[in-house]
Amino acid sequence: MHEMSLCEGIRGIVEDQARVNGFTAVRVLRVEIGKFAGVEKEALAFCFDVVMRGSPAEGARLEMIDLPGRAMCYDCMVEVEIEERLDPCPKCGGGKLMPVAGDEMRIKDMEVV
Repeated sequence: MHEMSLCEGIRGIVEDQARVNGFTAVRVLRVEIGKFAGVEKEALAFCFDVVMRGSPAEGARLEMIDLPGRAMCYDCMVEVEIEERLDPCPKCGGGKLMPVAGDEMRIKDMEVV
């Protein structure tokens, strides 16, 4: 369950930002999660509630924003959205695709007090 370590990373960022920017509580924390990031959303939500206890984000609402998987097709030279890593190009049917997005997970923003 790597979602626990992901949440520990989020907690570290929240605590650093609280120190730097002088806020005491987070009401909403939005994270963007790529389609191929391998994050189990239910596990992330559970771990978030546990890991944030005692931090400025305790009780914060976690919003998860899905990001699509994207790849560059070297047959038609178009960047396309794909559902699975090994899908053929939806434009030309070619199979020479290089994933360019969908592995990421990042904090988009926070609503703080």
